[in-house]
Amino acid sequence: MSSEKSSEKYLRIPPWLRVKLPTGRTFNNTSKMLEDLNLNTVCQSAKCPNCWDCFSRKVATFLIMGSNCTRNCAFCNIAPGRIDPLDADEPRRVSEAVKRLELKYAVVTSVTRDDLSDGGAAHFAETIERIRAEHPECKVEVLIPDFKGNLDALKTVIAAKPDVINHNVETPPALYPEIRPQADYRQSLELIERVKQLSEIHAKSGLMVGLGETDDQVYQVINDLAAINCDIITIGQYMRPSKAHPAVKRYVEPSVFDKYAEYGQKISVPHMFCAPLVRSSFNAAEAFDKL
Repeated sequence: MSSEKSSEKYLRIPPWLRVKLPTGRTFNNTSKMLEDLNLNTVCQSAKCPNCWDCFSRKVATFLIMGSNCTRNCAFCNIAPGRIDPLDADEPRRVSEAVKRLELKYAVVTSVTRDDLSDGGAAHFAETIERIRAEHPECKVEVLIPDFKGNLDALKTVIAAKPDVINHNVETPPALYPEIRPQADYRQSLELIERVKQLSEIHAKSGLMVGLGETDDQVYQVINDLAAINCDIITIGQYMRPSKAHPAVKRYVEPSVFDKYAEYGQKISVPHMFCAPLVRSSFNAAEAFDKL
C-alpha cells in the first residue's frame, strides 16, 4: 500500500464535517428551476458540501460564462475543457432566477476566462446591472477571477457597483506552484487592494486549509489581507472533490478556526468567517450584514 493511500485511510472525515441532508421539496424545486433556466451554479460544479443546505433555503451561487475553465487549479472540481462563446442571454436568466428565488442577496461567480481580452469583466458588469435594474432591493456580491491583473477589467466591474467584490487568494503563496500554478499571490492581493483604493465597495477574500499549509502561513495571509483593508475574510476546510485531486493533508479542528477568527479580529479585520464548512459564498448575506 502506498504512503498516500495509507495517509488517506488514516485521515477519516471527522464528525464535524459530516453533513446531514435536509428533507423536503425545496431542494428539488431549486435544482429544477436552475435546470429550467439553463444556469450553472458553483454549488453543484464545485461539489460544495453546503449545496443541500443552501438549495433547501432557496439560495444558490450562480456560475456564469460556462461550465469549463481556462485554468486547472489542483483543488478545484471545475475542469478545463471546451470553452463556449459567452451567452448574451445569461444575465437575463440570472436576474430571472433572482426573482424566482426571491433573493435579497445574490452571489455571482464565474469560471476563469483567460481567452477573453477582459476576462469576462463586461459580462459580469452586465449581469450586475441587470439584477440592479430589475431587483433594486437585492444586494449583489461578485466572486471574480484575477483578470490576469487587467486594471481596466477590474474597473469595468467596479463601475457596475456591486455591493461586494470577492477574490479568493485560496492558499498561502508557498503552495501556489502546486495548488494554483496559473495564478499569482501578489497579483491577487493587488486586485483586492485596488478595489479598496478605487471604490467604496466592500472587498472580500478567502482561503482553504488542509492542503499542506501551516498555521503560521495562515496567519500571514490574514496579515496580508488586513494590511490592504480587506473587509471580509473567509477560511474553510479543503475537502477533496475526487481521488484525482490532492489529498487532504490535515483536518483542522473547529477550535483552530476560532483562533483564526480571533486573530483577524485582533488585527482589526472587520469580519472573519472561519469554520470547517465555510466557503467563500456560504452565508454571504449574513457576513455582509455584520459589517
